[in-house]
Amino acid sequence: MSIFWFITTLLLLHSCTPGVGMDHGIVNGKVSVPHSHPYMVYIRDSQTQAACGGFLIREDFVITAAHCNGKHLMVYLGVDDTNRLPEGIPVLAIPHPDFVNKQGYDDIMLLKLKTIATLNKNVKIIGLPKTKGEAFPSNCMAMGWGWKEYTHMSPSNVLREVNLTLIQNCATPDLICTRGTAGPARGDSGSPLICGKVPHGIVSYLLPESSGYITMYTKISHYLQWIHDTMKPSF
Repeated sequence: MSIFWFITTLLLLHSCTPGVGMDHGIVNGKVSVPHSHPYMVYIRDSQTQAACGGFLIREDFVITAAHCNGKHLMVYLGVDDTNRLPEGIPVLAIPHPDFVNKQGYDDIMLLKLKTIATLNKNVKIIGLPKTKGEAFPSNCMAMGWGWKEYTHMSPSNVLREVNLTLIQNCATPDLICTRGTAGPARGDSGSPLICGKVPHGIVSYLLPESSGYITMYTKISHYLQWIHDTMKPSF
């Protein structure tokens, strides 16, 4: 557990520290066409300025990483350049009940919007995997507003993306992984890993190795029952 906590603290779990939230990019990626990923959500704590990514799965729910939780979270929809943010929407944060900070497992959280999103050409919903064992392609894409370099600040302000290939034999059944010198970095926590136009992973943490980094993503299909149960209307 200690190596997971050390790496997560170093690179992703505290990607959302004060003063870091406006450092945006993807390592060795490219600038996304503006509003080409209308499900993307920018998340920021209104007091600490801590920032993460997320994605809209219903007019009233966003998915992100549980380690992005904060006391004053706001979501911003239809964002391209974070220097020009729309009005933020406050949320109710619902982290997975088994998530334990400093361990890196069950790193998934739902955010219930206190004002329902207005869908338009720049704000759209993305569908989830259908079943827990659903097969999906290994060619995927990550995107987000994190650093453009792994080890130092490299602000971009605009959404960036990168193509990635999944590796086999990831650490545990509830994770999927990519490896190399390209991908998410500090500030990209909570952003989706899109495979075949479907979000199959949530950016969680990194592990360094001699040839680059292994990026760990929470496997969304592993948590479908919890997601659907949590989003059920309460009467």
